[in-house]
Amino acid sequence: MNFQDLKLIPPILKALTKEGYASPTPIQEQAIPAVLAGRDLFGCAQTGTGKTAAFALPILQLLHGPQEASQKRPIRALILTPTRELAIQIDDNLRAYGQFLKLRSSVIVGGVSQRAQEQALERGTDILTATPGRLIDLLNQGLVSLNQVKILVLDEADRMLDMGFIHDMKRIIAKLPAARQTLFFSATMPPEITGLVNSLLKDPVKVEITPVSSTAERIEQSVYLVDKENKQKLLNLLMEDRSISSAIVFARTKHGADRIAKGLNRANVSAQAIHGDKSQNSRQNALNSFKNGSTRVLVATDIAARGIDVEELSHVINFNLPNIPETYVHRIGRTGRAGLSGTAISFSDYEELEYLKDIEKLIKRKIPRVDGHPYPMQITTPAAAAAAAASAQGQSPGRGQGQSQGQGRAQGQGQAQGRGRSQASSQGRGSSQGGSKPRSDKPARQGNPARGNGPGSR
Repeated sequence: MNFQDLKLIPPILKALTKEGYASPTPIQEQAIPAVLAGRDLFGCAQTGTGKTAAFALPILQLLHGPQEASQKRPIRALILTPTRELAIQIDDNLRAYGQFLKLRSSVIVGGVSQRAQEQALERGTDILTATPGRLIDLLNQGLVSLNQVKILVLDEADRMLDMGFIHDMKRIIAKLPAARQTLFFSATMPPEITGLVNSLLKDPVKVEITPVSSTAERIEQSVYLVDKENKQKLLNLLMEDRSISSAIVFARTKHGADRIAKGLNRANVSAQAIHGDKSQNSRQNALNSFKNGSTRVLVATDIAARGIDVEELSHVINFNLPNIPETYVHRIGRTGRAGLSGTAISFSDYEELEYLKDIEKLIKRKIPRVDGHPYPMQITTPAAAAAAAASAQGQSPGRGQGQSQGQGRAQGQGQAQGRGRSQASSQGRGSSQGGSKPRSDKPARQGNPARGNGPGSR
């Protein structure tokens, strides 16, 4: 099938050709005709499957017409997304796909001055992409009108739930006309999503490209069993392998992301951290540096990583295993895109072994262990883990980032039950980053664990 078969109009086909799009992905094949027919849609697909084009292309076509010539344009399509990076990426794609149309698109995100956003709204825009928090701010100021929205898109809806945006989402949706088309996209499908889908969508077309438990077949997965205090040293060692040309390292907490990036830079590995405490300009600069290759490693929390789309990403490294199995699937899906091969490396300390079991149960396969590396796990019992945590807490603040097993796993599980498992994962309030302050000393070793039978080998 090609894009012509999807009945897209010539200006959009011309833009797709210019942007190098050859043929639609499976989710585009199924979603675009349904959206063009005016149906509500529920799409569940992993990252990198082409979800953005699956809703952006038909929206552009549906809004194309005489109203494009009017000066003051009402917002006719609203796209809600969880993060600034993802909102900016979606708007960039809309502009690329619609470059031969006369439609206007704008983006509203927090972390930057709202004046330019006010001016864009004053000029009028056909398509608005926004994060819920900033949109609520502008609604409260009377600067946005949503009473002519014909199409609503909730993108990465699972992550918006994780981030606590559910009440903001409901307040925004209450401002929309009841007669509208709703498109709902999610990378994962936890049980919380079901109720939201049932309440918002009317007789939706359901498109599920890849089951949530599936991981890309081209991704080589492996796990290192390593104590918390040695994770940074192991990461520094792995990065000596130049076959790891670009990597996203996932950290559980914002503080942990900063600490990992500093440890890498001390080992002469160019790295930058990206998370919610960084300014928008800082995050965008870090992302641009990573995309153009001047930064080799991007250290990110799960929330900040949404919207990061990097071609030919060679490695994903889980410095901390997530306590939500579906999050693991989403993380590793960032490598091995577009038919390319990729590698996913995970570190697991003793307290994360339960998370590892949950992940393997979900993906229905045992992740190969890497043996023979210089930092094998020494803490293998609850008593040893408790003693190590107590010892770490008695050290200087730089050493005591890891919490005890009771405060770590139990706290994470307690929050997962009380607030939803996904919030514990995304906000990193379960077991904390963990580990001693990174040191530059390196033990004597035989070979590089990223070579031979390690995941860095090719």
